[in-house]
Amino acid sequence: MPENTALRAALAAAAEDRIIFDLDGIEGQYAALVRELPGVSVRFAMKACPVDEVLAALARQGAGFDAASPHEIAQALRTGVPVERIHYGNTIKSDRNIADAYRLGVRDFATDSLQDVEAIAVHAPGARVFCRLATSGEGALWGLSRKFGCSAEDAVRVLEAARAAGLTPSGLSVHVGSQQMTADAWQSALDSLAEVLVALERRGILLDHVNLGGGLPALGVLDKRGRPLDPPLDKMLAVIREGVQRLREVSASPLEFLLEPGRHLVADHGAIRAHVARLSSRRQLDGGQEHWLYLSCGKFNGLYEMDELQYRLEFPGHPGGEYLPAVVAGPTCDSDDAYAHEDGPVRVPAAAASGDPVWILSCGAYAVGYMTRGFNGFDPLPYSCVRGGGAGPEGPAYALVGTDRPSPNPA
Repeated sequence: MPENTALRAALAAAAEDRIIFDLDGIEGQYAALVRELPGVSVRFAMKACPVDEVLAALARQGAGFDAASPHEIAQALRTGVPVERIHYGNTIKSDRNIADAYRLGVRDFATDSLQDVEAIAVHAPGARVFCRLATSGEGALWGLSRKFGCSAEDAVRVLEAARAAGLTPSGLSVHVGSQQMTADAWQSALDSLAEVLVALERRGILLDHVNLGGGLPALGVLDKRGRPLDPPLDKMLAVIREGVQRLREVSASPLEFLLEPGRHLVADHGAIRAHVARLSSRRQLDGGQEHWLYLSCGKFNGLYEMDELQYRLEFPGHPGGEYLPAVVAGPTCDSDDAYAHEDGPVRVPAAAASGDPVWILSCGAYAVGYMTRGFNGFDPLPYSCVRGGGAGPEGPAYALVGTDRPSPNPA
């Protein structure tokens, strides 16, 4: 990944803890993705980064939004994006959710069950529905393989029921799992889509779009052993391009294609400026000595995903010197608020002292969305958005966009 000058400059300038997002970096990631997948429209998965400035930046670039609730739909609309570029991508919806989304103007709804179709027909008459196919989730850090999606056989029944109920059976969708690490997962999903397309056409149901879902990975995070993840992104994109062409050839009707990236667009362009709460040493029950590095943020205020991935830590006040192995933990009294590499503890500066700044990199995805309202009394982190300064070699390396705001879930 290229060096993110603006983000690092903003981290260095921050005197207090906060999350910082680089809008130029996010826009650049979006531009790179649409270049790689010509003819595929992007619907950003809002849950990955529900920050107004980020959403507005993506909307200006041409993105639409994958929303999972009426509140997300309303937030998307505030960016000025046309409602036609917003779909209700959550297959789990109450009657009231459906009615509220319909009132807000949304006409495209994900589904995966006959019961949901019945409710959409009542509360969103005449709407368009696309059916989510289940995937195995193999190869992903989060498989998403049970709660969402139905079998190929059920998908045919669901879309036949939609047609009978006066809805428009408009498409199919898949999701190969979050932080997918294999190209094979995309190949398998595309094979399933082709089979269902043909089965539907035999029943006179001609679709107009295929939603390839999310799953494209972040590149800057670490695995649970503390080693860089190395997802074969180029191969994934090649498989998607080939699959899009194959589905166009298989389909008896023209197809549009959508993609729902979340973390792929934002993870590597967000970072947290935190600080050391304490570096301590304790003897364990087995007699061994163990070091613990307690940070000012953890699982409940910025690092929720620490169970499955780990983040690059930098200690700008300690460019050299002795390092020692430590368990890294957040500040709360919850035992889940901690991690060590599967191959052993994390290396941290032996001289780290309370108050020293710590930079937590590639944590722009889900840091805000998963944050609690203040577990144990630790406030949600505020956030800032920056762009490159553009003021010449003597000018600042970044420019603050707007004013600092509290996180969307204030205590």
